[in-house]
Amino acid sequence: MVPQPNSVSLTTPTVSWPHAPTHKLSESGTYFVTASTYLKQHLFRSSRRLGVLHRGLLSLASQYGWQLEAWAVFSNHYHFVGHSPTADEDAKSLSPMLKELHSKTAEWVNKEDNSPSREVWHNFWDKKLTYAGSYMARLNYTHKNPVKHGLVSNAALYPFCSAAWFERTATRAQVKTIYSQKVDNIKVLDDFDAVWDQE
Repeated sequence: MVPQPNSVSLTTPTVSWPHAPTHKLSESGTYFVTASTYLKQHLFRSSRRLGVLHRGLLSLASQYGWQLEAWAVFSNHYHFVGHSPTADEDAKSLSPMLKELHSKTAEWVNKEDNSPSREVWHNFWDKKLTYAGSYMARLNYTHKNPVKHGLVSNAALYPFCSAAWFERTATRAQVKTIYSQKVDNIKVLDDFDAVWDQE
């Protein structure tokens, strides 16, 4: 039998919808996570609101057993680098942790604005970090993210990120190593502007 040249499969390829990313959390490990408000609205722009979101993230991460190594919280999004719970074989607790964070902060901010049915959060994106270089570059990226967004000239001056904590608790050599990592080539979903209304 002669093979048919140029035969093409007519089956439709499976394509992931970009606004509903597939979360592959079947393995424990270290993850880089980004979450966004709906339509990138600046619902957490004041220091008070940023403080609520910031404390909520750190508190729930601790409750769920996630060890965060870097984080940055903004008016319409946040990033963090975290290790899944050591007792778990997977990272599936990430989804319920963020669902609880988003539910509680949405209810709170909507009560503040008298907008009970407003959609607050859009989705989150996660990436498992499997290479040391990628991991360290994302630590640097996250610590310094307030500078990228033009909110401060030195990330340690932004109270809703991990830079000041990192510089205070890590060794000088660790800080130098992480802060020297190049971030130009990493792919990060971060097409956000950010605002900070300092009262």
